[in-house]
Amino acid sequence: MMSSSVVSRDFASSLVVFLVAIPLCLGIAVASGVPVAMGLISGIVGGIVVGLLAGSPLQVSGPAAGLAVIVFGFVEQYGIAMLGPVLIVAGLLQCLAGFLKIGSWFRAISPAVVHGMLAGIGILIILGQVHVLMGARPAAGGIENVTAMEQTLGRVWGAGLTRESVALLVGLISLLAMVAWEKFRPKPLMLVPGALVGVAAGTILTAGMKLPIARVEVPSSLIDNISLPTLEGFARMAEPGIILATLVIAVIASAETLLSSAAVDRMHDGVRTRFNKELFAQGIGNGLCGLLGALPITGVIVRSSANIQAGARSRASAVLHGVWILGLVALLPQVLAMVPLTALAAVLLVTGWRLISLHHVRHLFDHHGWVPVGIWTATVAMVVLQDLLVGVALGLALSILEILPYLRRKLAIDRLEDDETIHLDLVGVATCKDVPVLLNALETLPEGRKIRIAGARLHYLDHTSAETLREWLKRQKKSGRLVEIEHPPIGRHRRLKPIFEKLSEEVA
Repeated sequence: MMSSSVVSRDFASSLVVFLVAIPLCLGIAVASGVPVAMGLISGIVGGIVVGLLAGSPLQVSGPAAGLAVIVFGFVEQYGIAMLGPVLIVAGLLQCLAGFLKIGSWFRAISPAVVHGMLAGIGILIILGQVHVLMGARPAAGGIENVTAMEQTLGRVWGAGLTRESVALLVGLISLLAMVAWEKFRPKPLMLVPGALVGVAAGTILTAGMKLPIARVEVPSSLIDNISLPTLEGFARMAEPGIILATLVIAVIASAETLLSSAAVDRMHDGVRTRFNKELFAQGIGNGLCGLLGALPITGVIVRSSANIQAGARSRASAVLHGVWILGLVALLPQVLAMVPLTALAAVLLVTGWRLISLHHVRHLFDHHGWVPVGIWTATVAMVVLQDLLVGVALGLALSILEILPYLRRKLAIDRLEDDETIHLDLVGVATCKDVPVLLNALETLPEGRKIRIAGARLHYLDHTSAETLREWLKRQKKSGRLVEIEHPPIGRHRRLKPIFEKLSEEVA
């Protein structure tokens, strides 16, 4: 039975997450090139269904900017009707991955590749939404959006005050309001999201002055917008391009969810994420989104961080936020119909910039040198210049190339216990393929006892394993547990000394 304080905290948090989620549900649907109702349905499913089943109690799921670029290109090539069958199969693949307990393997992907993928997606979102900010339709790819910029700017700077220039003005005011609020908002209103302020500013300006710019098209009933998949759609699932798109959506949605889950775990001291259960819940959610004709969903760090900062204590907050979205769409759809598309583009520009997150690059360089930065750069470049699959594949290939001389060697973890301390002796070589073993050893340690991690017999540690160990140490320090680090002897691989010095700083 939950206490009244927990109930009140979850209730208040759900309202904050709801206010964060609404502009993102609308904006991501626009960025995906689909009706906004599809984004709203995904928000409802992500809140209510995934919220009830999730393995990460405080994570909030919904349509994600990271998949908007993929969906946009897919819809342009195969049509909206094919999205349903693809999501049903992708959801089944996620359920299977959770059932087979391979959720931890997604955490073995190099941080350089993951953040490079997200940065590339962020750049693509910005390149596309700049056109929407000026009242134009974005193209399918990054290069196409760059080449179309001259034409879009020509409409803005045409003779007199054009509709496009009015749209740009409203978008810039929304963007300015959002950025200014994030920077200068008063403490009593800290939980009011900047995205809501930006959208509200653009909406009030557009409605008050009756400006002739494009607004959100909201159906009178969500039921009218539900489109069940057809047999013809499932018959096309054998096409190579559609099979590839299904795999890409399943893998990217899973990786983004588990990356978000790991980040959420760092933000609170409560129950840790059960990664395989979370993956299974996401599969159920995506399968249901496919059945209802909605957008794919993932765990989303923007909503999740807002949920934790607002004081959420249980999964009830995520579930309730889905209920509030359903209530708004059912009872007050005319409110959403007042929102200008250019204000949503402003929200997505900020979202895209946050995905680029250059501090991750600085961190990789400061802790691990040029190699992971090179992997990040190559991944970003290929995601933008080619497509997401090529970028991620190149990043993974470069990551494997980095550790190729060490792939045949394994990590062993010897565990000894005395009355006060658990001793973990790392033996051999630790690379990304050893991350599940490393995590299992670390996350199954009993609470309340001192830990001593020895690297005396360790010969190599790649940046993926090092980051995994560093994140775990940060959580232990936050929880108050004592951890002691023993450095490898002088003369081992040159990367070990600076890595272990950084690890020691984490627990100092």
